[in-house]
Amino acid sequence: MSQSLPGEIPAKLTLLLRSRKFWAAVIAIAFIVLGPRAGIAQAELTAAVVTIVGYILGTALEDGLRA
Repeated sequence: MSQSLPGEIPAKLTLLLRSRKFWAAVIAIAFIVLGPRAGIAQAELTAAVVTIVGYILGTALEDGLRA
């Protein structure tokens, strides 16, 4: 198990908070949790979450091709 230095944690947190994939996942989770309470139909929620997952996978592919 690798130990993080104290200075690495804020840098990793900053990278996480600037990540498009992270914020897309947060939005998808919000749709899943709050969608039924807002009266959004299950089919519409599924379509929205599938679209967001596609975006996350596309962004991951884009990031992987840059590396």
